[in-house]
Amino acid sequence: MTRNRWHIIREDNCLTVTRALPVRFDVVAETVVPDGSRRRLAQQVRQDLWRRLQDVRGFQPAVQVTREAGGCRITAGGRIAGHFPKARIESEIADLLASPKHRDRWSAQAAHRTHARGDLAHG
Repeated sequence: MTRNRWHIIREDNCLTVTRALPVRFDVVAETVVPDGSRRRLAQQVRQDLWRRLQDVRGFQPAVQVTREAGGCRITAGGRIAGHFPKARIESEIADLLASPKHRDRWSAQAAHRTHARGDLAHG
């Protein structure tokens, strides 16, 4: 697998972007955002998650976006090889998911892509 390869898994109303299979969440946090392109949401969250946790040795991000009534549930985290401070890392993920600046950007990107295609069901 090349360095830039990501797995994108679509199952019913859930889309997962992950570096490694099988998908594993050693650390995890969740939030709900307005409905939009699941793929775009997953990619945006994955990028910001990586930026936030890139110094955590052995971290491999995974993001799931599940369409549900009232929006999209984002499950963000991933696997980590070796020992790690679980509570601290999960707190950092939760802080990222709660950040108004990030949430606004993710929602705008997801809505922009969805409306540009003219189809809310894709992504």
